[in-house]
Amino acid sequence: MLTREQAKKLTEKLLSYSGFPECDVRVTSSERAFIRFAANGITTSGFTVAQFVSITSTRDGKSGSTTVDEFDYRALREAVRLTEKLATISPPDPEAMPSLEPQKYPAIENYPETTAIARNRVMIPQIRAIVEAAKSKSLIAAGFFERTAETSAIANKRGNFGYGRIANAGLSATVRNSAGASSGWASQPAVRIEEIDGAEIAKIAIDKCLRWNGPKRLDPGKYTVVLEPTAVSDLVTPFIFTHLLARAAEEGRSFFSKKGGGTSIGEKLFPEFISLRTDPFHRLYSALPWQRPLFQNGNSAEMPAERIPWIENGVLKNFFYDRYWAGKAGKPVTPLPSHLVLEGGEKELPELIASVERGLLVTHFFYIRPVNPQTAQATGLTRDGLFLIENGKITAPVVNFRFNESR
Repeated sequence: MLTREQAKKLTEKLLSYSGFPECDVRVTSSERAFIRFAANGITTSGFTVAQFVSITSTRDGKSGSTTVDEFDYRALREAVRLTEKLATISPPDPEAMPSLEPQKYPAIENYPETTAIARNRVMIPQIRAIVEAAKSKSLIAAGFFERTAETSAIANKRGNFGYGRIANAGLSATVRNSAGASSGWASQPAVRIEEIDGAEIAKIAIDKCLRWNGPKRLDPGKYTVVLEPTAVSDLVTPFIFTHLLARAAEEGRSFFSKKGGGTSIGEKLFPEFISLRTDPFHRLYSALPWQRPLFQNGNSAEMPAERIPWIENGVLKNFFYDRYWAGKAGKPVTPLPSHLVLEGGEKELPELIASVERGLLVTHFFYIRPVNPQTAQATGLTRDGLFLIENGKITAPVVNFRFNESR
């Protein structure tokens, strides 16, 4: 894992090899510890250390890029030369943007050492809790526990430099009966690995598995749905990447495009209690001090991390703009909407279920894909726990199905 001083020295050496007017580099080093379990036992335990450098050289709008995982100076010099050779035979990018001038990156770090150095001694007890709970019910557990730590540095020939480090962990489990006819799933991501509770994950997954026994088939139709938090995330993530792109909206290709021209910016399109923002400073996230725009257009363009409202009290506030389209539209650049915080109503899950006369409770989705960006239509599959709600109560498990949903 590279320190700030080591990363600074390495990026300076890399840039000294460049003969092009523009050269952007990213240096990343990482550690990953993981345990995979299945059939109520550990199947794989691994620890990996990785490092790589990404290099992009640009001249006259023509760019060449490569990635190398050798850090000796000869390999790095050859990598820079390779990017310059690739640039000479590449067509010019009409939307290429120059390298960033020096940026002021915020002091942001949420890097708990407990996560960054965790190994089997920390991870195995949580897995044991899941496996033993499953065995006590004559069920079979499988899942994955992983923690990662990463340092990253960016630099270019115009004097921009940034350094950051992140750490994350996550544990997921699927519990099935011996016949494989019923399954339940639960997971918990966390920046602080000590907050992960294997016993609680087991309790949720086992409960869903036991309840999702002998599911009934429902006829195709329209159903009111109650989404658990993971299911909400499953839907929101592809939605924002598909529909909040400024260029698509302004060119008439988005759900937020208006017929005849214009967009829906500033309009109230969602319930007032809905707000969605980027917040890399939130305690639940471990974030680098920069965020990347949607498109790079050749050169690296890591903008300083900031809070950005996308939807505020139901009102569409912002699109995300890459540097080229922002300049063309006369708008500020907005980075990719990572590290999202969604605020909604105050009702708990039982209250939501109690409000439904006839509908479905969805644990999470799988393989969601956009169908029609102009109507926000998407398709996907339910997974590992789908239940019928009747008169405010869960009455029966339901066979998983494919859904199509639009505005």
